Amino acid sequence: MTDTTINLRGLKCPLPALRTRKALSKLHAGDLLTVECTDPLVEIDIPNLIRETGDAIEDTSRSADAIVFRIRKR
Repeated sequence: MTDTTINLRGLKCPLPALRTRKALSKLHAGDLLTVECTDPLVEIDIPNLIRETGDAIEDTSRSADAIVFRIRKR
């Protein structure tokens, strides 16, 4: 299993969701993807994307400068 991190800071909707989908398509089942974003709309877009793909959000955290999702590929 691999742990991949992508930095999507500064990108606006819909780019973070599109790039997350592309990154997930390259992973194998069980791999972990960490996505770092700054656009507040990702709190809606990423969970909707994950619902569509059937993957799982393991953790979501918010700091002063980023929103971070940890997504497990199924």
